[in-house]
Amino acid sequence: MSHSPSSEDEFALAPYEVYWRDLCSFLESHGYSLRSRYRPGWEPSWKSGDIPIYKTEDYIGLPLHGTFMIDATRVSDGKLVYLKKVPSASEELEICRYFSSGNLRQHSRNHCVPLLDVLQHPTDPDVSFIVMPFLRPIDDPAFETIEDILDCGEQILEGLAFMHEHGVAHRDCAYQNVMMDATALYPEGFHPVFTESLPDASSSAPVLPRSSARVTYYFVDFGISTRFASKDAVELVLGDDGLEDTVPELSKEVPYHPFMADIYILGALFRRTFLEKYSNLGMIAPIVAAMTAMEPTARPDASEALNAWKSVRSRVSTRQKLWRVKARDESVIGGMFRDALRLVNSVMHASGSA
Repeated sequence: MSHSPSSEDEFALAPYEVYWRDLCSFLESHGYSLRSRYRPGWEPSWKSGDIPIYKTEDYIGLPLHGTFMIDATRVSDGKLVYLKKVPSASEELEICRYFSSGNLRQHSRNHCVPLLDVLQHPTDPDVSFIVMPFLRPIDDPAFETIEDILDCGEQILEGLAFMHEHGVAHRDCAYQNVMMDATALYPEGFHPVFTESLPDASSSAPVLPRSSARVTYYFVDFGISTRFASKDAVELVLGDDGLEDTVPELSKEVPYHPFMADIYILGALFRRTFLEKYSNLGMIAPIVAAMTAMEPTARPDASEALNAWKSVRSRVSTRQKLWRVKARDESVIGGMFRDALRLVNSVMHASGSA
């Protein structure tokens, strides 16, 4: 663990945590259990023995986004989930319901976060809680191979194309809102806040390489998304909200095409998360450049970008796909060491799978 607390008061419940504590019994009655810290009558475990605070699990509070989100465990199967507080009449909730309904829910190209459940606040009908799988940033754990990144990019573009085909513009599909379900990579689970630790935060969580299990990438947070009647009924929009502030056409006064803005936002994600971090991904550079063209009409649509990505991926040899991604700031000696370590790990994993 990286955090070493120094005072007990510092780890008392914050006001936004009290909100969730007061909902604990309600959530339990609907099949969702909160960590011990948020249960009524909680007594800090470090007060009952000689265990240092930093070696207990219940000192671990919520990040600041805990004002509207909290981790929980689904009692029926032990699945780690997220609960998010949303307005009951929000477009976000309706879009989540739409993509989790009927045949869309199981569609292989649907990469909108699955809606597992919806709970209405027990006393406030204007507030609901959406239940989603617990997801992680797309680069946590870090990418290891070129194939990891090619697969990630293809899934994300596939999901964007699917959304656009169904008349939905995300409008905020930046790094923070594209995540992955890494459950299969953590055979012993992980802690929802100290995500490199075991669920009880006692030690580091074992993690498998992405090549050993299926990782699925999802779009989350449809808070400023727009749903049109169909892909052929898309209208120009206004607005400059969103996490990606470099989109050239965003404006409160001049209408712009939301699908083309989505393309730019994803292109900027690929540029920062892939190209600017790693030196051996030149094969995707032309696609990223096209997606981030300053003129919206010069950008490919989602289907065109997906097809271009698939074409590049198909031309990369199997051997090259298994190459380690190389950080732009790594030294020659560091690169040689990581190459050797990668080789050893690959042999050990192959032996263990045999």
